[in-house]
Amino acid sequence: MSKTTELKAQPRVDTGKEAARKLRAAGRIPAVIYGKDMDPRGLSLDLQETEYLFQRISVENTILDLVIEGDDGPVRTLIREIQSYPHKPGLLHVDFLRIQKGVAVEVEIPVSLEGVPIGVREAGGILETIINEIRVKCIPSKIPEVASLDVTGLAVGDSLHVSDLDLGEGVDILVDPERTVCSVQIPKVIEVEEEVPEEELEEGVEEVEGEAPTEAAADDEASTGEEG
Repeated sequence: MSKTTELKAQPRVDTGKEAARKLRAAGRIPAVIYGKDMDPRGLSLDLQETEYLFQRISVENTILDLVIEGDDGPVRTLIREIQSYPHKPGLLHVDFLRIQKGVAVEVEIPVSLEGVPIGVREAGGILETIINEIRVKCIPSKIPEVASLDVTGLAVGDSLHVSDLDLGEGVDILVDPERTVCSVQIPKVIEVEEEVPEEELEEGVEEVEGEAPTEAAADDEASTGEEG
């Protein structure tokens, strides 16, 4: 099951670019929480606290208890979107989805490949990962922390598919079961033409220049001599 952690937040009334700019200047970032049967609610988060937390968790599937200043209790949420600067590190905005007990949600689960394939150990193959995350649908209490696959039995040419994943009862995988998750392949060998040393090239040119004339050239020379 996915982990649960806390993050503090404050209510936010002012909106717009200028208000967001002032928040960021004060070391905070704007956020919003929304969900079924509720109006979107503006919040602000401490930038350093949020960045530190996001570096330690799987933001795709970790349940966050938002402790909002002034509220009676925490609000259980999932992170739905994170906006960052395009050309430098730093958070700009965070969207949270309020989750409800017993109501299914869709989340991304990281795929973890366990072990070293026999085709890698004994045949010089390489393990290629095609899918790094799996989208699933389930109630919050059953959100898997990770989707694990044992790859130790894979020989060269073998592969594992989405259908090989077992995430437990009540977790629906929203990906084509025939899609390949990983495979073991022989590394591709790129042939590089051997560079001929300059000395050998020069020797070849000298040999061509010193070759005997062809039959046609010899005949021409003979004819010229007879005419003379």
